[in-house]
Amino acid sequence: MAEQLTAPDDIREVVRERYAEAARSATAGSSGCCGPSSSQWGCGNPTAVAELRAGETVLDLGSGGGTDVLLSARRVGPAGRAYGLDMTDEMLELARRSQREAGVENVEFLKGRIEDIPLPGASVDVVISNCVINLSADKARVFREAARVLRPGGRFAVTDIVADPDMHEETRRDMQQWTGCVAGALTEEQVRGGLAAAGFEEIEVRETHRVHAQAGSAIIRASKPA
Repeated sequence: MAEQLTAPDDIREVVRERYAEAARSATAGSSGCCGPSSSQWGCGNPTAVAELRAGETVLDLGSGGGTDVLLSARRVGPAGRAYGLDMTDEMLELARRSQREAGVENVEFLKGRIEDIPLPGASVDVVISNCVINLSADKARVFREAARVLRPGGRFAVTDIVADPDMHEETRRDMQQWTGCVAGALTEEQVRGGLAAAGFEEIEVRETHRVHAQAGSAIIRASKPA
C-alpha cells in the first residue's frame, strides 16, 4: 500500500530524504525527480525561461546539484550574482563541489527552506526554480516569499509540474508520487490563484510536455509590480 502522509513536516522529511539519497547516488546514475539523472533533477530549463540579463541577481529555489545556479551565474556575468537555496546537506555539498570544479565565483549556496527564504526583502531580480515548488506542502507561502525577495518589477520564472483538474485523489495521497513530482502539483487554476494572491501580475502558465497521465511540465512566469 502506498505511503500516505499529510502533515507538512512529514512531507518535508520524506522529500529531504529522497533528494539526499539522490545526491548520494549521483555518480551511480540513478533517476531523479522528473526524468533521467542529472545534477539538477528537474523538468525544464528555467534559466532560458527567465531570460537572464547581465548584472542581475538571481535566486534558484531548490537548487539541488547546482547546475541551474552555475548556468545563471554565467548568464548574469561578473557584475551579477546567483544564489542557490536548498534544504538538503547532501545536495548543497554536491553543488559546492560543482562550483569549485567550475571555478565560478559569483555564486552562493544557502541552506534553508523555500517557504522561508534566508534573504532580505527586495534583494533579487529574478526567482527561478526547476520542478521543486510542487514538492512544498505550503505553496502559497513559497509564492509569498518569492514576491517578498523580488525587487519591484522582478520576475518569477520557473518550470514545474501542473496537475490536471481531475487528478485522482489516490494519486494525490501517494507519497511516492509526491516525491516523484506529481502528487503535490497544483492545477493551472491553483497556480494562477496562488501567484495572484501573492501579488504577482502578468501570470503565464504554459504546458510544454506530459510527464504523467494526469500532469504535465509547464513554464510558469509572473512579475512583481514595478
